[in-house]
Amino acid sequence: MAGALQADDGRWLMHCRPLEKHHGGLWEFPGGKIEPSEIPVESLIRELREELGIGIAHGVCTPVSFAEEHAAEGQKGIVILLYKIAVWQGSPAALEGGKVGWFTPAEINRLDKPPLDCELADRLFAQTE
Repeated sequence: MAGALQADDGRWLMHCRPLEKHHGGLWEFPGGKIEPSEIPVESLIRELREELGIGIAHGVCTPVSFAEEHAAEGQKGIVILLYKIAVWQGSPAALEGGKVGWFTPAEINRLDKPPLDCELADRLFAQTE
């Protein structure tokens, strides 16, 4: 799950992963894994509360796209569902390490990102242009 938070000025929030984590130092749309008892949007709301300290209502999460990475030998495949979010309560902060920043689409295109976040950004910005 990942959230594309868009501010009133049109910029988007990106999270820089802590250096000690997988893809450390790369920028991504914030989010995380779905727990077995959750549906995707519930997972996203929980993850963004834990990672960024913000509150989000179900009704403001709009599905945008997805990206997938096929399983490498001995590993599971990954699918990331991206939701656009324009309304939340609180000020996003990097509560679990790393940092957050607000960027234009052109700036995001220049950030170092994991491959799936590159795909998600391309699809998101193609829809919002």
